[in-house]
Amino acid sequence: MVERARKTANFRLVIVKGKAYVETYTKAFQSRDTFTLWGILQLLRRYPGRIPDLDLMFDCVDWPVVLRNAYCAPDAPAPPPLFRYCANDQTYDIVFPDWSFWGWPEVNIKSWEPQLKDLEEGNGRIKWSDREPYAYWKGNPTVAPTRQDLMKCNVSEGQEWNARVFAQDWIKEQQEGYKQSDLASQCRDRFKIYIEGSAWSVSEKYILACLIYFI
Repeated sequence: MVERARKTANFRLVIVKGKAYVETYTKAFQSRDTFTLWGILQLLRRYPGRIPDLDLMFDCVDWPVVLRNAYCAPDAPAPPPLFRYCANDQTYDIVFPDWSFWGWPEVNIKSWEPQLKDLEEGNGRIKWSDREPYAYWKGNPTVAPTRQDLMKCNVSEGQEWNARVFAQDWIKEQQEGYKQSDLASQCRDRFKIYIEGSAWSVSEKYILACLIYFI
């Protein structure tokens, strides 16, 4: 049954007696597979001898693919057990924590613990009541139509929407040393906008960390 999930999987992970073995099928986008595996290694190190043997397939793409309606007939096979970062009510994909908890070097984001510390420090620089009374968002608008619609809500000569939304050019950021993408420096507006990307957005945890009230 596990083999049937290979159709879209990036890698197969087998754990036997506390040791991890990986077979790669296709390279994931950026370093998602590397940091997903790093999270599993951290688990093995933190709980030595306590992780049961397992065999799983992992897909590092955003949107879920194991559709429920393909397995609802009486004679349908069992759905393939496929782990990924996202699922919904119409799918059987098994949700696993997103790779960015352990780092996202392509956009200069640290692993969660040091990144959270930076956000807490940035959050404390301006009291919430003293912040600019705007809703703020910055990111890549090309990955979803909803984000492209959001860009229309920016301030213009004819309309003030009380929103400040910015398109992020990650290629330019990489070339210029990420000077305009420091998350800790973005905790200056009263409200932050969460909007999904192609399926969901890893930004949610950073947004929530930036909205702890310092009245």
